[in-house]
Amino acid sequence: MITPHAEGEPVPPTSMAVPRGSSTVLRIVLGAQLRRLREGRHITLEAAGRAIRASHSKVSRMELGRVSFRVRDVADLLTLYGVTAPDERQALLGLVERANVAGWWHNYNDVLPSWFETYVGLEESASVIRNYEVQFVPGLLQTEEYARAVVLLGYPSASEDEVERRVRLRMARQRILHAQDPPRLWAVVDEA
Repeated sequence: MITPHAEGEPVPPTSMAVPRGSSTVLRIVLGAQLRRLREGRHITLEAAGRAIRASHSKVSRMELGRVSFRVRDVADLLTLYGVTAPDERQALLGLVERANVAGWWHNYNDVLPSWFETYVGLEESASVIRNYEVQFVPGLLQTEEYARAVVLLGYPSASEDEVERRVRLRMARQRILHAQDPPRLWAVVDEA
């Protein structure tokens, strides 16, 4: 269920607030809405999977925002879940395209672990980021030179190109700190 609204007012579960943010966040929001609708109708994952000619695990991954969406699949699920109001259907179907847009970080797939893609996508839309580092300065606060040294420690046999791509990725992540509405960053760094 989506509860926060831009003005802090709760959004009724039958309406769809269109969130701003990265495609990662939009996939999670859309997936959560689909899950709420499915559970509200007491429909199993298996039945939802059959409705879109897929497995229950695909529906589960959709609901968790871990995969991209197909308009046809979402439309079929909305029909199964009894969502017939044109404005509600359009709000949810409109999120599909936005949720499938690849984030800027996808240009770094060759050096970005898949588990970290979700983190970067969430970081991109965060209003507050809290970070604790025991050993290093947090990535969002590293200089190019420091980042290069850290990358070389972690990947001593990496090519010069790979090291530079990893450093550029880290520097690109820092752009959020200079955005129009940047997140508040809390960083706790070990004194050593």
